Amino acid sequence: MLISFAAPVAGAWADPLSLTRFATRAEELGYHGLWTFQRLILAEGEDRGPVYRSVLDPMLALAYAAAHTSRIRLGVAVVNLPYLSPVYLAKQAATLDVLSGGRLDLGLGTGSSAVEFAATASDPNPRGRRTAEYLKVLTTLWTDEVSEFSGEFYSLPRSTMLPKPVQPGGPPILLGGAADTALRRAGRITAGWISRSAATLDEVARGAELARRAAEESGRDPDAVRIVVRGVVSAGERDDDRPLSGDWQQIRGGAQLYAEAGATELFYDLNWDPLIGSPDADPVRAGERAEEILTALAPEA
Repeated sequence: MLISFAAPVAGAWADPLSLTRFATRAEELGYHGLWTFQRLILAEGEDRGPVYRSVLDPMLALAYAAAHTSRIRLGVAVVNLPYLSPVYLAKQAATLDVLSGGRLDLGLGTGSSAVEFAATASDPNPRGRRTAEYLKVLTTLWTDEVSEFSGEFYSLPRSTMLPKPVQPGGPPILLGGAADTALRRAGRITAGWISRSAATLDEVARGAELARRAAEESGRDPDAVRIVVRGVVSAGERDDDRPLSGDWQQIRGGAQLYAEAGATELFYDLNWDPLIGSPDADPVRAGERAEEILTALAPEA
């Protein structure tokens, strides 16, 4: 299982110096990838926890990190596709892939926030058909000399888009989602599945099984399906319901449990730590705590 890290995109540590510092430090320490997530707005009075109160744009944060690194992969988990035209996201992703030298992994979701749907004049439903069309538009723009698409939700007149992504076929696409249909869709038509932050160990194991079974039933290689887990780290006090809690040995042991559950990549996410990812946290102490965790859990440690 590959070990990755979450970029500083929420709260006290989400500033230019920290993003540069932790991106370069993660690369030095041998982490495989650097991951971000998306949150546009919160409804007035809405409380989803401190992590969602102040969040950088995921694609721009990755572009900034790309400028300061050369090897580490760059992933977003996830961009909610109803919010953006597929043509606009295709251009964004292709640009980031070119500027990073072919290092982008693109996670897509269908969203869950009523206020974000209203603010972007979007509708996620029907999720399956909408997602399938969206992926077709991305694919034709990334691969075809002349692109064209006409569907139920999206249309693309005969047109060209350059530059193409560095990675053949475009950045690998992974899907989020927790419903059985979403898990099977990920295994059937994309490179894999990304778990949500609240997913339990059992849910990860079940998600991996469903995605891989769907891949096999579709004639794809189930062993090639990627299972990427967002690992919410709680360094310090042990909580038996949270595998990545406790001391360093206990957290590493929890990571091994995710590997046994079928994960192919785990990224340690400190944005959910209120001492780091809250906008009210002390920036200096947040940076010191994040540096300690980053170093202690490094793959090459």
